[in-house]
Amino acid sequence: MDWQKTLLITAMCAVVFTLVIRYNDFQENLAETSSQTRSEQTASNDSDSGIPDATDTASELPSAPGDSAEDAEVPSQSNTARQPIRVETDTLIVDIDPRGGDLVYSALREHYAELNEPDNPYVLLNNTAAQTYVAQSGLVGRNATDTRDGERPVFQSSQQQYQLAEGDDQLQVDLTYQQGDVTITKRYTFERGEYLVKLEYLIDNQSAEPWQANLYGQIKRDNSSAGAGPGGLFAINPYLGAAITTDEEKYKKLDFEDLSEQTFKTQKEGGWVAMVQHYFVSAWVPDAGQTHNYHLRQLGNRNMYLLGFTSPSTEVAPGSQGQISAEFYTGPKDTQKLEQISPYLDLTVDYGWLWWIAKPLFTVLDWLHGFLNNWGLAIIALTIIIKAAFFKLSATSYRSMAKMRKLSPKMAELKERYGDDRQKMSQELMKLYKKEKVNPLGGCLPILIQMPVFLALYWVLMESVELRHAPFFLWIQDLSVKDPYYVLPLLMGLTMFIQFKLNPTPPDPTQAKIMQLMPIVFTFLFLFFPAGLVLYWVTNNTLSITQQYIITRQIEREG
Repeated sequence: MDWQKTLLITAMCAVVFTLVIRYNDFQENLAETSSQTRSEQTASNDSDSGIPDATDTASELPSAPGDSAEDAEVPSQSNTARQPIRVETDTLIVDIDPRGGDLVYSALREHYAELNEPDNPYVLLNNTAAQTYVAQSGLVGRNATDTRDGERPVFQSSQQQYQLAEGDDQLQVDLTYQQGDVTITKRYTFERGEYLVKLEYLIDNQSAEPWQANLYGQIKRDNSSAGAGPGGLFAINPYLGAAITTDEEKYKKLDFEDLSEQTFKTQKEGGWVAMVQHYFVSAWVPDAGQTHNYHLRQLGNRNMYLLGFTSPSTEVAPGSQGQISAEFYTGPKDTQKLEQISPYLDLTVDYGWLWWIAKPLFTVLDWLHGFLNNWGLAIIALTIIIKAAFFKLSATSYRSMAKMRKLSPKMAELKERYGDDRQKMSQELMKLYKKEKVNPLGGCLPILIQMPVFLALYWVLMESVELRHAPFFLWIQDLSVKDPYYVLPLLMGLTMFIQFKLNPTPPDPTQAKIMQLMPIVFTFLFLFFPAGLVLYWVTNNTLSITQQYIITRQIEREG
């Protein structure tokens, strides 16, 4: 097979691969919509309350609280007004439901829902008619505050609103609940500049009997989209679903369809369980020194999914105090911060199977941004560095192409002479290659070696929350979305066209016509890609054209 056919097949495979991926994403969106409709139709027949049982083991794990028909009514302990408790820090706006003490709303102050709208923070957790996405926690076991019949404690707080004061690094929000002679304080601790919230249950047992219970924490979410924009064949549809770390897999993904088919259960010392979406993640991180039961499942037949943990039993002797704790993260997929919180939690920044290349690339990109203070310039600088690293490989490829270009007249002559005899044509071509000392695959192999780096960089640019709403220059104010005026995609198509013009013309007229169409096909695809990704390709193509032009002229001068 000659080099033109190899290049053609490679290009066509790239196009087909992209189309298949986009089509699969589109089909998955349709399946999710159908699943949601079926779930809503059968929800009225579902009586699963979801309250964990303290006797649950690895083979029989807990579900979630507060989902029974009785959940609509507040238990008789207190009928205090159920206004949420508002907590504001420099990074978070959080609502806490007094019933259960659950986190039912979180908005990220440093990340906007829309570009240049600082008064409209991005909402992650939410509990409305349109979406259910909350972080629940409670106590089950012998002295449970949460029971399988839907009972939840109603906590009291000294304030209805809390705000991190100027100059303070920490804010504590205490919710209290009286269980006979036992005072239970559910304490949330918020820190300046952080999205990680610490949860503590402080038990003051003034009764005559030992107190015993298990802590559980879970994320309850429906399968509604994360507001990534309209779907479609060419829409970018990143992963949306659950993730967990296990002893067997550092990062295991289970989407809504997986959980609808089968419950996932495991035990692990430390660990975490998370809900992942594009750019953002929420995760429960229990005590790293204990072994916890983890569960991920669909709630009956409903359009509701539960992922959480149950910790070992804690006992507090009469007349003494005890403490149970866990952490909850609700924020952007910041690789460095997630690494510090728990092992492998940073893998929720999903670079795919090329993560071992992608992570160093992002480290360099982040370092460059520290100097240039512009993510677009950082992308250009990283592209130059990558191009320099592969300079010799690229030179080898372009030299081979330039030699092939010189042979084009002779190849055309052979085509005219032996065009009807493919076998003879191939034999004569091989003789020509041997005589001229040209490797027909020499132009393709160096490019294929570089492909893993290019693919890894693709995922870096797709997954990095730092590029969300990051401006470049002029009309490009957000590198994470498509160019609004399609200037960069058109430039990419132009550079690709120039590259093909520098390559030798295929002797087969059909191949030549298809090759001429490739810039048009890729330009159409890139119209819908994020501007940051297209900027990379424009820069890479421009550098390639410069290098290839110089080498081609050198080969031509050599005669």
